[in-house]
Amino acid sequence: MEMLLLLLLLLLPLTLLWWQKSPRMRKAWGHRVALRALGWAAAWTKWRLEESTRCVHQSQKQTLQRCFQGPRTATCPRGEIPDLDSFRNQFPLVRPCLDSHSKAGGSDEGLAKLQHPPFNPTPWETSLQATLLSFNSLKETYPGALVPGGTARLTLTSPWPCSLPWPLRPLAWACPPGAGAGDPRTLLLAALGTRDLQVLEAGTATELLDVFCCLGADWEGLVEAVAAGQPGFSPLAPDRAAELKTELEQGPQGLARRLWPQLQVVVTTDAGGQDVAKAALGATWCQGLPFFSPAYVAAGGMIGLNLSPKQQKPGYLLLPGPPFVELLPAWERSQEEAPCTLLLGEALQGKEYELVLTDGSHLTRCPLGDVVQVIDFYNQCPIVRFVRRLGQSLNVRGEDISEDVFSGALLCAVGLWPGAKLLDYCCAENSLVGSFSDASAPHYEVFVELRGLRGLSEDHRHKLDHCLQEASPTYKSLRFRGSIGPAQVHLVGQGGFCELRNLLSSSPSFIPFSSFPPEMPRILKHRDLVQFLLRRVVS
Repeated sequence: MEMLLLLLLLLLPLTLLWWQKSPRMRKAWGHRVALRALGWAAAWTKWRLEESTRCVHQSQKQTLQRCFQGPRTATCPRGEIPDLDSFRNQFPLVRPCLDSHSKAGGSDEGLAKLQHPPFNPTPWETSLQATLLSFNSLKETYPGALVPGGTARLTLTSPWPCSLPWPLRPLAWACPPGAGAGDPRTLLLAALGTRDLQVLEAGTATELLDVFCCLGADWEGLVEAVAAGQPGFSPLAPDRAAELKTELEQGPQGLARRLWPQLQVVVTTDAGGQDVAKAALGATWCQGLPFFSPAYVAAGGMIGLNLSPKQQKPGYLLLPGPPFVELLPAWERSQEEAPCTLLLGEALQGKEYELVLTDGSHLTRCPLGDVVQVIDFYNQCPIVRFVRRLGQSLNVRGEDISEDVFSGALLCAVGLWPGAKLLDYCCAENSLVGSFSDASAPHYEVFVELRGLRGLSEDHRHKLDHCLQEASPTYKSLRFRGSIGPAQVHLVGQGGFCELRNLLSSSPSFIPFSSFPPEMPRILKHRDLVQFLLRRVVS
């Protein structure tokens, strides 16, 4: 709040001069002032970040005190704020439940039980801090990226933790003037009609992948719409439409840079599990373009801040709060029923931890299921990299192949399929497939969407099985003994996974918890979702 007041005081006299200029001069002048204000605000924010990360134990204690300013419970009456150790003793961890009937039967009532306690959004002050630092990093790393009209968002959701306050608003581009903010097609048309874009924005890499897939499927209609213009929004643009048609006819390889020659960077949020989508975009539509993720998001809130905009696999600084974050040692899960959580300053480099978030309104300590690895430190705070999600593992005979191991094996196998590029995938245990499976031994059912390959052969399936054996010695041993059968691979038709994500977003019973973005499961555990994909299998 004090940072916003400082901005307003600095810009108040300049605002009076702003109204005296012509509309065109006012826009350019306002943009220059916003850039200068961004530098001031980012410097102030960086100083506060330094202070909070140098004394992380004290910062987390203050965050916990803020949590107790609201609700009171029988274990912690008003006026009594426990220290960090007694807080962990008084409030046990609460894990989300997975109803066994929902896993096997697929009823909506059971599916609705797979959820985390509802979390409050990330406090505005923390979100603003991350947004200011990220905008400033973008400006310094990619000169000219924040030119007026140079940014287009292609999805309804934003990659930034919060919107910019009024003095900095000229730097942001939300939606076309007069256009419906709830219409994704309008956002895409606005971007296509503007040749001089510098930055593309999308909520996540997966959402951006869906946008480009839709562009490939309906490009002729979009080109016609650009040529005809939109009443009250954009004029006729036959020349731009002809240019778009020429580029789109050449296919998806490097399409983004051909449509927008001045494009510098793609901005998306990292929500975990986005590596496949980023790889697919980087190999086709966004070839040659760097990606920048301002923040790491989990359970509907911002958890980590990216301080290295040029890294393709960035690390995220875990902020001391709010919200209040703890770390649960991942390597102790099999040894103890209830391992003790650690504070941020107690983390060890190279170790893996599950994130634990405390909901300020209910004082609920909930493990999120996101496992991260500490790769470095910023002062006393750990910098982490997402590794995998717990619960997203395959286990038909005790082999327990995690999401990251399976994903790596699948990417390795697709690399051996000539001409194929992996766009998306999901898999399930064969018990959920029922009559569609003829194999007797338990095995995996794998659903993939590809570019450059129209059908799958037995050789393709054999290569995936070989890569899985190389990635997991336990799986290899079980395959040798015949306890697990070979993986069955299904090719899903174009747009099948986009339809699956739309189903997950539109059906509350399928969404694991209320968050941005809705979690895309890699391991399907509900029969209804498996049957949904089976109806879209083409090979």
